[in-house]
Amino acid sequence: MNIFVGNLSPEVTEAQLAELFKTYGEVKSVQLMRELFTGVPRGFGFVEMPGKAHSLAAINGLNGKDLVGRPLKVNEARPRPERGRHRR
Repeated sequence: MNIFVGNLSPEVTEAQLAELFKTYGEVKSVQLMRELFTGVPRGFGFVEMPGKAHSLAAINGLNGKDLVGRPLKVNEARPRPERGRHRR
């Protein structure tokens, strides 16, 4: 299951996030989103966990938990909306 993690401090690393989620089960991948050209953290990311039960436990256990001075917003990631093609 793909999990959205928001309200992240710019200091948070992928390793920190993986370690936090590992307490609930196997972590398949962690991706922190950054601005395309500047590389500045955007304050959110995604954690992928293989089992639904472990994913739901992580969501329930970590939503609102403080990480580096900020309460996390953790929920199931929604599919990205389709973008229409622009015609010129």
